[in-house]
Order: sequence, then C-alpha cells, then structure tokens
Amino acid sequence: MYDCGKIAIIGGGSWATAIAKIVVSHTHHIGWYMRRDDRIEDFRRMGHNPAYLTSVHFNIDEINFDSDLNRIAQQYDTLVFVTPSPYLKSHLKKLKTRIRDKFILTAIKGIVPDENLVCSEYFHQVYDVPYENLACIGGPSHAEEVALERLSYLTVGCADREKAQAFCDVLSSEYIKTKTSTDVVGIEYSSVLKNVYAIAAGICSGLKYGDNFQSVLMANAVQEMNRFLTAVYPLDRNAYDSVYLGDLLVTGYSNFSRNRTFGTMIGKGYSVKSAQIEMEMIAEGYFGTKCMKEINRHCHVNMPILDAVYNILYERIAPQIEIKLLTDSFR
Repeated sequence: MYDCGKIAIIGGGSWATAIAKIVVSHTHHIGWYMRRDDRIEDFRRMGHNPAYLTSVHFNIDEINFDSDLNRIAQQYDTLVFVTPSPYLKSHLKKLKTRIRDKFILTAIKGIVPDENLVCSEYFHQVYDVPYENLACIGGPSHAEEVALERLSYLTVGCADREKAQAFCDVLSSEYIKTKTSTDVVGIEYSSVLKNVYAIAAGICSGLKYGDNFQSVLMANAVQEMNRFLTAVYPLDRNAYDSVYLGDLLVTGYSNFSRNRTFGTMIGKGYSVKSAQIEMEMIAEGYFGTKCMKEINRHCHVNMPILDAVYNILYERIAPQIEIKLLTDSFR
C-alpha cells in the first residue's frame, strides 16, 4: 500500500487552511509554505491563520512553517498546492529543488494563465512530473463549510489509483467522505468551468433573474461542460457525479462562492476592476474565462455560456444585452 509520507501544504488562503486542518488532524504533522514571514509570525502567535478562516485553531507544535519553498520541497514527500492559479508560476519560479519524484496534488480550481494549461499538465510539461505522481482534489467543498466540519465529499484524481486512495485515507473523517477517480484532467477542467458558470449565475442574479431561470442556466451549464470534456479529453465519465455537477451547483448557488459574488456585482453594474477591488479575494473564474475561451478557439466546442461571460468581462458588452441573447438560445 502506498504511503504519502510527510505532507506539506503550499499556500495560505482559505482552502489551504481548510485542507491543512483536515490533514494535520490525521498526521499530526505538516509542513506549511507561506510566502510572507509576517503572516507566519502572526499565525504562530495567534494559533490560527490571521487572514483566512480565523475561527480554525491549530496546534502550532504540529506545523513546520517555512517561507522557503525549496526547504519545504526538500523535506516533504507529498506537496499539496493550494495557491491561486494566477500566482502558481511566480511561486514555482523560486523552486530549484527537483520535484519529479514527489507526489504532487493540486487543489487549485483554476488554470495557469498564459500557458492555458490545467495544473497537472503544467507540472508534467514544465517540471517533468510523471502522471502517476500527479493528483488533484475536486468536489463541492467550500472552505468555510469544511472549517465548520459540515459533511463534504471530496474526490482525489490520479492515474495511479493506489496513490489516490492513500491520500483519500488521509482526508477521510466523520465529516469528509472521499472517493477516487482517474479523470485528473477532466476534474481540473470542470473545476475551471464551474467558476465561469458561477459568474454567469451571479450576473443573472444581479440582473434580477429568478430561481426558475437559474435552474435552466445550471442545466445548460452541465451540458456545456460535458460537451467540452468529451471533446478535449474523451473518457468514460459521468458528468452528473458530485465532482462535476455537485461542484458546479454549490459554486453556482452558494453565498460562500466568490465567483457568484463577483458575477452578482457585475450584474448590478460594477466594472470588473471595481468588483475585484471591493471583493479583496480572487475570483478564479475571471482568469479561467479568458483561458477557456482561448483554449476553445482551437477546440471549437459549442459553449454559449462561456462566450457570454467572456463578452461581458473582456469585451465589455452590457450584461443585459448578452444575457438576453443567451436566454434566447436556451430551451
């Protein structure tokens, strides 16, 4: 049976904090890379993340904090990346340590800008990590609810199912149910697309479309997602599984959803810049929309919801006009 060995968390946001809470309760030791030394010192002093999920308290003696990514990469066997996708490249530029023999998990629900690659493909192409050492964590899982120990379901995807199961065993608890999958790329693409569709749901909410229309939007979104996944990465998958449809629904409907919140502000008339400034948190779907649009220029999949969100965010088409055109295309 595969052993994940010593596990380190890379990132300091809310989802990184929630995953750290889950992992350290099982292992009683984690490495934790955070970019800022002042944030680490505040964490040590207060016993909780000073900026995110502040109600979650940790036993500091069980955590090896470090702002040096190379030291963490050298000392730990499993590296769980939970940084915002736009910053992944800048973090990894500091990396001089060879990581191809590490077990790399990404819990990043985004795409690498400029490269237009999902994270596992980026690690494979740029850092030569073999597919059997690459995994992802997906599923409907707001960090806030995980922190409150509300029942959540996570899927670990990896080409090596034994490794996926080993990390599932680390995550499993009374409030975390787990399953494995081999559909790493499909899970990652669906994680990007559901953020785009959550922005669409938010825009429609801001425009005062009701629940009846939102349900039609989500029904069309899962069909659009399935069309794309089938075209770019054909596999025997069920798009109605929780890791695909479940994640889409929670992101599209929940008040915890940054992407829905961002979209709602756009629907109410905020500019993209003013919405980003007021939120103070990254809505991954903003970057994901542009990346997916560029990818689909080569794939030619029929994706009217993606196109509508792109036109609103990047072409500055009025949301009222673009969503009206979208509603006319639905049945």
